[in-house]
Amino acid sequence: MSKDIPIVQKVARSVSNSWSNGIAGLSSSPTTSFHSPQASFPGLQRSNTTQKALKPFDTKDIKVLLLENVNETGQTILREQGYQVEAIKSSLPEEQLIERIKDVHVIGIRSKTKLTAKVLNSAKNLLVIGCFCIGTNQVDLKTAASLGIAVFNSPFSNSRSVAELTIAEIIGLARQITDRSAELHAGIWNKVSAGCWEVRGKTLGIVGYGHIGSQLSVLAEQMGMQVIYYDVVPLMALSTSKQIKDLETLLSKSDFVTLHVPETADTNNLISTAQFAQMRSGSYLINNSRGSVVDIPALIEAMRSGKLAGAALDVYPNEPGGNGDYFNGSLNNFTDDLRSLKNLILTPHIGGSTEEAQSAIGVEVAQFLVRYVNEGTTQGSVNLPEVTLRSLTIDEPNHARVIYVHKNVPGVLRQVNNVLADHNIDKQMTDSRGEIAYLMADISNVKPDELKELQHNLTASSAHIRTRILY
Repeated sequence: MSKDIPIVQKVARSVSNSWSNGIAGLSSSPTTSFHSPQASFPGLQRSNTTQKALKPFDTKDIKVLLLENVNETGQTILREQGYQVEAIKSSLPEEQLIERIKDVHVIGIRSKTKLTAKVLNSAKNLLVIGCFCIGTNQVDLKTAASLGIAVFNSPFSNSRSVAELTIAEIIGLARQITDRSAELHAGIWNKVSAGCWEVRGKTLGIVGYGHIGSQLSVLAEQMGMQVIYYDVVPLMALSTSKQIKDLETLLSKSDFVTLHVPETADTNNLISTAQFAQMRSGSYLINNSRGSVVDIPALIEAMRSGKLAGAALDVYPNEPGGNGDYFNGSLNNFTDDLRSLKNLILTPHIGGSTEEAQSAIGVEVAQFLVRYVNEGTTQGSVNLPEVTLRSLTIDEPNHARVIYVHKNVPGVLRQVNNVLADHNIDKQMTDSRGEIAYLMADISNVKPDELKELQHNLTASSAHIRTRILY
């Protein structure tokens, strides 16, 4: 019978901040600015005491469902807005999710919850999705956009944590630390040096030189490693690292290969039998990206044949929905073979699982959600056009903000402005992304009893997807 794994030890401690003036008391990394956009935490800008608080005129309470143990920092921010927040520690199967999401306006998830087209089409009140993680491949982004549902994530906040885990794995594999530790736990003293190496002077090959890969590059060089990297686009090298023209060349030149790529059709089984053959004999492979990137049976064969001296996996094709004794053959048919291999580090998708990363993710995504619900701002959205307007102020008491998601077809702007013609349009912005367009307009001299008619007239257009009026 499956059972939860008990917490063996829980130690309360205060984690010191890397910078004493870090945002919201969070540890900050000197390297996080390499590829990060301006204002990674847009909701934490200097407050404006004259900002007018807006709310949907036709919705009394905002209902929020948070799954997969979203960090308390994010929960606190949402609760402070007066939203009704329900937090659940695990993900939910599709049928249960469909039932729970029916009346929800905001849902927050991590990597396990699958928001398919079927789930999204049943969520009639859903306004926005917060992915409290890097990836968004667990969400049907196209369907969400077609329904006018914005999706936000946190693409940078845990990059330092993943980079540090990778450094630990590089050293752990080179020194066979996990094998020696397991042996000593079993009472076996096995002091050996054969097959154990320093990492200084070794070559690290990084596949995917984005936010994680670039930080890893700097950390590895500080330990005396030579760094080469491969990416599908030309990217500026940091320090003395060098970009390699193709994957095959990188594999043949690297002592350690580490993968930091997204899950796409092009990266499915990116490393398989042919690629293992191209790697150096006695080299090491690390995958902290996505479970579909490595052909696991091919990896097992490369380990058994001695082609690889070791490997580290933090992600798998199929992963459990919660903690417990679920990592077995019923999940993936190769699991027992993996567990039998020596010098293979297996971790349960913990790359971004640090207090610092999860706190930062909680703050960033929760702030995105609040700004979208309260102001309609889509800055940072991964599936809708990025549109923002300056906040209304308390000096504008009879103003309303119109948010109009529509099909990107000719004539819509004219139709919207005709509906709003009896009011002064103080400011307006619109943008499109593919088949979807997003419009925001602030109008003045609006009476409360006019709001329902305005919304009705805006929804009459055949191009209409979703209308919100904040007042």
